[in-house]
Amino acid sequence: MPAKRVLISGAGIAGTTLAYWLHRNGFEPVVVERAPELRPGGYKIDIRGAALDVVERMGIMEPIRAARTDIQSASIVNAKGRKVASLDGDTFGGREHGDAEIHRGELGRIIYGLTESAVDYRFGDSIASLEQTADGVDVEFESGKAEHFDLVVGADGLHSRTRRLAFGPEDDYIWPMGYGVASYSVPNDLGLDRCELTYVGPNRTALVYNTAGNTHATALFLWAADKLEYDRSDRAAQVAILREAYANEGWEVPKLLAAAETTPDFYFDSLAQIAMDTLAQGRVALVGDAAHCASAASGQGTSLALVDAYVLAGELAKADGDPSAFAAYETIVAPFAKANQALGPSNIKGMVIPSKARISSSMAFLAVVSRMPGKERLMAPVVKAIHKAATAIDLPEYQK
Repeated sequence: MPAKRVLISGAGIAGTTLAYWLHRNGFEPVVVERAPELRPGGYKIDIRGAALDVVERMGIMEPIRAARTDIQSASIVNAKGRKVASLDGDTFGGREHGDAEIHRGELGRIIYGLTESAVDYRFGDSIASLEQTADGVDVEFESGKAEHFDLVVGADGLHSRTRRLAFGPEDDYIWPMGYGVASYSVPNDLGLDRCELTYVGPNRTALVYNTAGNTHATALFLWAADKLEYDRSDRAAQVAILREAYANEGWEVPKLLAAAETTPDFYFDSLAQIAMDTLAQGRVALVGDAAHCASAASGQGTSLALVDAYVLAGELAKADGDPSAFAAYETIVAPFAKANQALGPSNIKGMVIPSKARISSSMAFLAVVSRMPGKERLMAPVVKAIHKAATAIDLPEYQK
């Protein structure tokens, strides 16, 4: 019997990881990605809990450790740039238990390198239409090509086109959290060396950091936005919204905003989660953010992508490519996704603070905590909650 052909939409972490495991299990994965090349850069992300087991089984823990961000310290600053409170990087990020922090683009490069020469990657194209048949899925691409696949998997993110084509309109599944997020590289004008600075204003937070091996810095903006409406293809309009959200803000914010006009890796979106009753329709399934985006506020999007891809490929291998594997995949990952999604709404409340009075009290508390012996122990409840969610799955062992 010929190898099952599986079309994967999206060459992000979920898509490339799925391609690796499918190819390893004897499938013929084809990855289509609308970007012209593998997406570089991106924000720093954490690999935790069960996801660490996945990358260990892929044999890439060593290069991941070598590419770690190596953030040494994180500080809260006031409008004049004075450090109000400081913690070491891992404590501030809620990391322990061997957690690994790496830039998203670096992780993507490492995983892509595992299958670059073995998997059919098609950049600069995307799915235009899907039509399910008795024995597969007929796919027409934006390029005009048409092909038949045994299965299709959407690994194309929060605004998944695959989900829209197979399951229905995005509005049926997306849950806006009431915040905006933007991130991009900026000149390292502050001379940062593997450290992170965060400034908190009423309903808006801005931070900037530098990681090991990089001469530039990266900025992140999180702000309250009850209804964020924008054209996803209009960068100028997105920059205008960002500027308006941070108008008249102090510290280094004006300089950071100035870089938004020309930076090559500008990212802008609303913070949102995806909630679905099922992750499969016939021969089409979803993984990662397309299936159950937990939002950047959860800190667990990458770990979810890694675990999803591993489990889906394993269940498909067990079922010899039969779409009945989708139900088993969903049963295994759904509770894990739910536990990690719960982190987002809780975390964002501590990231974006609504009033000057609450900011003052929070800063005062952090100032005291950061000077106390054994301050790491005071972060234990936060670390415990993250670790509990990151390990909320009994990761199956699959035979090759």
